[in-house]
Amino acid sequence: MVSEEFDLKVRPYSEAWYGVLKETLGVAACRQLGIYAIPDDFLLSVVIPIYNEERTLQALIDRVRAVPIRKELVLVEDCSKDNTRDILKRLETEAAANPDPMNAINVSYHDVNRGKGAAVRTGFSKATGDAIIIQDADLEYNPSEYPRLLHPIIEGAADVVYGSRFLGDQEHRVLYFWHSVGNRVLTMLSNGFTNLNLTDMETCYKVFSRAALADIWPTLKQNRFGIEPEITAKIARRKLRVYEMSISYHGRTYQEGKHIGMKDGFKAIWCILRYWWND
Repeated sequence: MVSEEFDLKVRPYSEAWYGVLKETLGVAACRQLGIYAIPDDFLLSVVIPIYNEERTLQALIDRVRAVPIRKELVLVEDCSKDNTRDILKRLETEAAANPDPMNAINVSYHDVNRGKGAAVRTGFSKATGDAIIIQDADLEYNPSEYPRLLHPIIEGAADVVYGSRFLGDQEHRVLYFWHSVGNRVLTMLSNGFTNLNLTDMETCYKVFSRAALADIWPTLKQNRFGIEPEITAKIARRKLRVYEMSISYHGRTYQEGKHIGMKDGFKAIWCILRYWWND
């Protein structure tokens, strides 16, 4: 039983929270369960590229805010055609009226649609956190997994962490066979040129220490989904320490709003070759 002195209102991942659980469960058990302390002054930047996501955006923001880590939400609206921009304007107004010390809000707007890669690059330029994670604006990826993904960076073991949908020990919605084959082929091709042994190069969840990202983001060029192999090639070229951790995946269908298509797969192949050849 946890000590009676343990205040259940103590913020998860705080030093006090970890101290009680470490004393109760032991260091080895805490490590296996992903229980550790995040410094009080640590800030996570969550870069969220957004295009036509009015159906899922508010729910996604609520889930990100619920993660018990001090964060800044760096939202980049990529000239949506639906009501996404209205949702963000309302969010800005609410945040200005009632600031949340755990969830700062930073919104940027593109005047023309430029693509996910361009939105990510804009987000990187605005991020000020100690670590930075990319978060899609749909509900395919679960923000509650941030603490687990951050652990290797906070303990100083990793510069970059990839969240893999294919490591196999988390729930995964069953969808398109050929889409999964395409992802694996692109990952294998990327690995062949970068000499990394990733299982999921195309994953959305890429987490960077601030120092690692500072050397990469000014060089990024891709405007669409080609930014995934571009980032991976540049990580490999700089010999950064890369870890992978399993994540859950709640994929959506094209009818539900999935954006990536076959032409993006061909562009990814070009980017793998292009950024292997030259930074």
